[in-house]
Amino acid sequence: MKTISLNGVTVATVLPFKEDLSIDWKSYDRLLEYCTTPKGMSAVFVNGHAGEGATLTPAERVEVIKRTRAFIGDDVPLLTGIIPYSTADAIEQAKEAEDNGVDVAVLFPMPQFSAGASSDPRYAVDYVDTVLNAVKLPVSIFQQAVSAGLGFTTPVLLELVKRERVIAIKEGSGDITLYEDNLRLLKAAAPKVAILPSNYHWLFAQVATGADGILSGMASMIPHMLCDLWAATEAGDLKAMRAVNDRLYPIVRTIYGSPPLIDMHTRLKVGLEHMGIIASARPRPPLLPVPKDTIKRVIATVDDAGLKAAA
Repeated sequence: MKTISLNGVTVATVLPFKEDLSIDWKSYDRLLEYCTTPKGMSAVFVNGHAGEGATLTPAERVEVIKRTRAFIGDDVPLLTGIIPYSTADAIEQAKEAEDNGVDVAVLFPMPQFSAGASSDPRYAVDYVDTVLNAVKLPVSIFQQAVSAGLGFTTPVLLELVKRERVIAIKEGSGDITLYEDNLRLLKAAAPKVAILPSNYHWLFAQVATGADGILSGMASMIPHMLCDLWAATEAGDLKAMRAVNDRLYPIVRTIYGSPPLIDMHTRLKVGLEHMGIIASARPRPPLLPVPKDTIKRVIATVDDAGLKAAA
């Protein structure tokens, strides 16, 4: 198996659309130029929640993969989301990814798992093992908030990291205490599995506790800040980490703090549109454009942070 390092910052890219809801490839090229090039950016994750992967056709998913690979080259790890509604669907998407040059398949929990499967290892193990048997790709587990019923329990995760080709956990459990429990227990059981915090509200606390990198949709809009946070983390410089967190705080609260959380990636797009990186913040349904007062708040936050001038 190819050795893949996910140490550093992995950007989960948003995907811009035109007003007719077709993909805006020119804007996507500008986005890749902006968010994948800062020093410290180690990998790119496409077709996830930030990239509205569940709304894409198979042909669109493949085109996103191909264009991203062409831009970043062969040396930067490329991850893609597998957002399935059945195990057969997951296999099809994983094969599609493997055939088109992806390095890591990121396995999302299926909606059906919210009915209790996330705490029953039979379901997660069968899902992951079936995909691993169908492709040769390494995989990452997309850990979601446990409060939503989709985040796997620690015993389930401990079972999954026994698999040789499970190389990372995108850790979004939504609970800082559980994050530390998972970090300690999973690293003890499988030291080579990368733990990648992604809880936007407390990235500072997560990386201060311990991490192998950062994976975030925020890196689409503020890649330099997250790279600065990771550099300070690696240096063990708490003062610098706090300084970056002070810059992050108003942005995080604007993008993620106000309900409904479903608007979070569209708010990122509003910021990116204001910065001149993408042409439109329009999402694909079921996501909807954000209200005008939200747009004003995002624009004010972007301006206060000096992001427009830095773009």
